[in-house]
Amino acid sequence: MATATAANSVEAKLREASDKNAARRLRTTGLIPGVLYGAKKDSRAIAVDPKQILKILNSASGHNTIFDVNLEGEQDKAMVVDWQYEPLKGALLHVDLKRIAMDQKMKVSVPIIVTGIAKGVLEEGGLLDLVLREIQIECLPGDIPSAITVDVTALGMGDSIRVADLPKSASIEYLNEEDVTVVHVTYIREEAAPAAEADAAAAPAEPEVIKKGKTEVEADAAPAKDAKKK
Repeated sequence: MATATAANSVEAKLREASDKNAARRLRTTGLIPGVLYGAKKDSRAIAVDPKQILKILNSASGHNTIFDVNLEGEQDKAMVVDWQYEPLKGALLHVDLKRIAMDQKMKVSVPIIVTGIAKGVLEEGGLLDLVLREIQIECLPGDIPSAITVDVTALGMGDSIRVADLPKSASIEYLNEEDVTVVHVTYIREEAAPAAEADAAAAPAEPEVIKKGKTEVEADAAPAKDAKKK
């Protein structure tokens, strides 16, 4: 089982926690603001290279990657727990790093990856439906898997794999309810023509009634504001 521990490191510098203008000035230097906290130590306002953070986020283990943070001569194991992108250009704006104690279990979410072609899809024309795309687990930091792999080859029409059926490991514990469906093979529903349209086609056309007076003009709906995602 591959773990999230990787030979990555992030060089961090102390910065003064300040306003948005200071954060903008920092970004013009090629660094972004961040926070380092956890492990019963004081929180630190830091500045880091976004390229190093993006390399971690884009790795196989993603934000579950454990790496070294080098700050003012001190080194801590850490994970990326929160980050923010600029909505238009997609540039990384801010990052939160959490110190990790390698001898203490932690709770994380890992993706579920499906392998194989289900028998119900290949032979019976069914549809494979991945219901649970991530699963909550608890384990030591060094045992965090990059993903949980599920082989669906034996699944026939109507068959399913639940949390209780996932691969067992002495090093990790699944936190989702055991009867939760992870993936199943279901029927492909054919879209039927709406009954209302069929009835309308069969019914004789009614004579058009000409109405007198002015028509009401509906006001345009106010555009919805884009939701900001942290």
